[in-house]
Amino acid sequence: MMNIGVYGGTFDPIHKGHARLLELAKTLGGLDKVIVMPDRIPPHKVRENMASPEDRIEMCRLTFAGHDDIEVSDWEIRQEGKSYSVLTLRHFKKLYPEDRLWFIMGSDMLTTFTQWYCYEEILTLAGLICLTRYSGDDAELEKAAEELRAKGGDIKILPADAFEVSSSQLRKLIAQGEDCEGYLDSRVRKYINSKGLYRKREG
Repeated sequence: MMNIGVYGGTFDPIHKGHARLLELAKTLGGLDKVIVMPDRIPPHKVRENMASPEDRIEMCRLTFAGHDDIEVSDWEIRQEGKSYSVLTLRHFKKLYPEDRLWFIMGSDMLTTFTQWYCYEEILTLAGLICLTRYSGDDAELEKAAEELRAKGGDIKILPADAFEVSSSQLRKLIAQGEDCEGYLDSRVRKYINSKGLYRKREG
């Protein structure tokens, strides 16, 4: 049996912080494989200068090229209708019926998890790996984890340092002509430059 992580996000653009969190989840969470899942974004949430789903997928593939234990999936962005995590996990449970799935999330997601659509079913489909800046002693986070464990959930809380920049900040820096060498994989930087992504449009 393999332990397989599912790591979702907008990844607009994917940066070194995302890659570092994935490696932490894989190493500390004992994962054999991780599926990187760029989110499908509803039309009403599309921002100006947003990268296309195809561009976001390609940037993820460039970031993890050469990693046999990391798969980039376009399953979610190909779906129509509302994009719920439970639907994604049902799909991958069918693909990997004999393996253990782990849904990777941030601490803010864990504390609001009981508000998610079909959250109790999610707990039957996958364990939860929560990456947090805290060292497992945050009262609110531990309370949320214990409530979910009481419902049969398998929850792992793993410490992770915060990355100093977000994707939204990177988009602004790129629009201003910054290189962002310290934050982006070199292959992703070349791709962004070649496609003119996140640049301010004229007129």
